[in-house]
Amino acid sequence: MKDRVLRDFTRDDIEKVADLYHAWKTGAEVNGIAYEDQAGFCKSATIEEITKHDFVLTPGRYVGATEELDDGIPFGEKMATLTAKLGEQFVESANLETKIKANLMELGYEI
Repeated sequence: MKDRVLRDFTRDDIEKVADLYHAWKTGAEVNGIAYEDQAGFCKSATIEEITKHDFVLTPGRYVGATEELDDGIPFGEKMATLTAKLGEQFVESANLETKIKANLMELGYEI
């Protein structure tokens, strides 16, 4: 992903999309892949579903989102771990900033 909404397709991504399309279109396996709806990736919507959504073809209305796997760690515990790590990273960031400023000062540049 380039960012949250923009993705650069790799050759594998392009092949996957093409194979799934051809499997969907022909109803046969293509390169060992048979078409099936995949949450967050593809769905063969019926005319009835499209009509129900007033013919709006926004993919998210039909494809949905991928299911997130639960790692079994309670939210509070996970947040405590993450905030502790963030605190450590803030300290490291401050130390690095000090070192960078000192190096720039030695080179004759002041921030």
